[in-house]
Amino acid sequence: MKINLRKLIPYEEFDYQTLTTALSDYAHPRDKIARLIRNGTIIRVKKGIYIFSEAYRRQPYSKEILANLIYGPSYLSLEFALQYYDMIPERVEILTSVTPGRSRKFFTPAGTFFYQSIALEAYRIGYDQQKIDGQRFFLIAIPEKALADKLFLDRVPIRSEKSLQHYLFEDLRVDHTLIGDLDFGIIDEFALRYRSQKLSFLSKFIKRLK
Repeated sequence: MKINLRKLIPYEEFDYQTLTTALSDYAHPRDKIARLIRNGTIIRVKKGIYIFSEAYRRQPYSKEILANLIYGPSYLSLEFALQYYDMIPERVEILTSVTPGRSRKFFTPAGTFFYQSIALEAYRIGYDQQKIDGQRFFLIAIPEKALADKLFLDRVPIRSEKSLQHYLFEDLRVDHTLIGDLDFGIIDEFALRYRSQKLSFLSKFIKRLK
């Protein structure tokens, strides 16, 4: 029996449930999945998460969607999100996310995915949906949250506005022109939820720039 897997699975990234549904006519779908991996039709990114191999792709797979799928609940943040918003100049290869669960790192055929743990109260706010290919979405921190997560999780002592500026503009190399566009009121909320003096410094600094 032959199936047109590409017709049944329109996207490049998919999970085990999607795959077994596409293979529901098979008596032993798990054996068929093993053969699809062995013959190079699909690639196992992580247990239960797959992508089509290059020969069968219609378009590049989305690492952002994979980041949301591989470990959750989570959304992209930290360095990757800062790069996504052009706030830092460096190209970030590791997909960085935050999660209310345990911190984890996954080395996969699709890249490295790093998840850092934050408190649930802080996790619940400050993220948005970004549309991809006109139909699907991935979750990513808003600019203020990406910077707040980075500042909070980095073990850098910030005890004055001077040390904050050094961290932002020398260590992170944040674009000076974009800092003033951030919403200090939102960062105030993050400071309360994180109970972070560092974020209070950041909010006051941005307010002074307005």
